Amino acid sequence: MNSCHKCQTKIPLMNTGEMILSICDEEANLALIKKMEQIGINIFSGLNKLHIPYANWEQLQRCTSLIQSVLNDEQLDKFKGYLKTNEQSDVFEMKKYPLSQLSLIIENPMFVKIIQEKLFQSFMQPIISALDQEVIGYEFLLRPNSKIYSFSPGDLFLFSQHAGLQSTLDSQARVNAIRTGSQFLPKGVKQFINFLPSSIYDPVHCLKSTFEAVEEYDVDPEDLVFEVVETEKIRDLVHLKNIFEHYQRAGIKVALDDIGSGYSTIELLKELKPDYAKIDRDLIRNCHVDSSKLEKVQQLRMVTKEMGIILLAEGIETMEEYNAVQPYVDLAQGYYFGKPMRNPA
Repeated sequence: MNSCHKCQTKIPLMNTGEMILSICDEEANLALIKKMEQIGINIFSGLNKLHIPYANWEQLQRCTSLIQSVLNDEQLDKFKGYLKTNEQSDVFEMKKYPLSQLSLIIENPMFVKIIQEKLFQSFMQPIISALDQEVIGYEFLLRPNSKIYSFSPGDLFLFSQHAGLQSTLDSQARVNAIRTGSQFLPKGVKQFINFLPSSIYDPVHCLKSTFEAVEEYDVDPEDLVFEVVETEKIRDLVHLKNIFEHYQRAGIKVALDDIGSGYSTIELLKELKPDYAKIDRDLIRNCHVDSSKLEKVQQLRMVTKEMGIILLAEGIETMEEYNAVQPYVDLAQGYYFGKPMRNPA
């Protein structure tokens, strides 16, 4: 499946090669050369680039640490570079990363391998109707597919954000979820799939692989619900609205995750007009013994009902929590109904 050059570049994880940096600060450049010479590594320059050879990955990591000790934070962001193996031609155009990101990549080769080789799978957590307790869909959540390359999904996504690999991971996770759903779920069952708005810089280009997967795996777009992760951190409403509209024109539903209460939430719902709204699990936790939380859920019910938005309570862990919110929501999700599993619960 095709995607733009920002998501296609492979980072070589080879024991021998060189790190190539674009020169942007002559003073820092000279300081780097001097520092490397002190540890016996001969840097050579040409065409406004520094070439730093390495004989093994440990040496590369040591070079990276030394570079970080020489440059300040501003310089680490101004210097850009990439890794190159002996097999690659100079004609081969590599994606250049700010040195701050390249350093993270070099320090965390296992995370890079997991992302590049797609060493993960999609687990499914059931979502039920609050009206009759029937399963209407599943949320897809990223999990390791190898005990050798285990990871915390939160740590992997956090690394990808800081290392400039977020778009790649986010796109791969969406495609993996679509493929998994096509294998396990019949048509008519909703598939809730997370996405990070900041990973989609241009919906036309960045969502190309997603729409190709929908077609390749013969998934009905009406069965898909793409939900925003980290709703409270939304900064660019115009950009997110553009993404929502792009999905909706293709017949796909959209959802806001982790919604709270108050003026900002109501304005967010009115501006973005999602098909689904998922209540922040902090509002659900112990709501049966906290009347203020239940009042906020009721407020959300009134707003979403008026707007025709389907309201979902996630993070339900006990019968008491479910009984408390059941009259005010359309859908429910949480460990009380089932944990994320490889096969549909």
